[in-house]
Amino acid sequence: MIGLIQRVSEASVTVDGNTIGEIGAGMLLLLGVEKQDTQAEVEKLATKIGNYRLFSDDDGKMNLNIRQTGGSVLVVSQFTLVADTRKGNRPGFSRGAPPELGESLYKAFVDQLEHQGIPVACGQFGADMQVQLVNDGPVTFHLQV
Repeated sequence: MIGLIQRVSEASVTVDGNTIGEIGAGMLLLLGVEKQDTQAEVEKLATKIGNYRLFSDDDGKMNLNIRQTGGSVLVVSQFTLVADTRKGNRPGFSRGAPPELGESLYKAFVDQLEHQGIPVACGQFGADMQVQLVNDGPVTFHLQV
């Protein structure tokens, strides 16, 4: 399971011209699910996301997590994160979870964040989405469990 997180001052996701998820300050999380992922990876990554310190304290140091700032997370499924790009000029997607497993673990991941008391907005699994964000920093991290 791969998470690409970006600290944002705002972010939104649109499908067919309709905004389906939006947040103010917090993080945009692009989530890639691999075929070997299980509930264990969901729980591990969700816990890491909830505790990851990428927000500045009063001294300007990245010492605060999402709960400490009162921010929200916008979770967007991102199948292309699991692409194998090591050879050639075309990505391979054999590491990606089949759609049924991917969607199930995506929903379980959102549930895990909400269980931690984190406000969550979502994209639409499998949809053609347009994502807008204002990356604060910029601050971007690639997390993999």
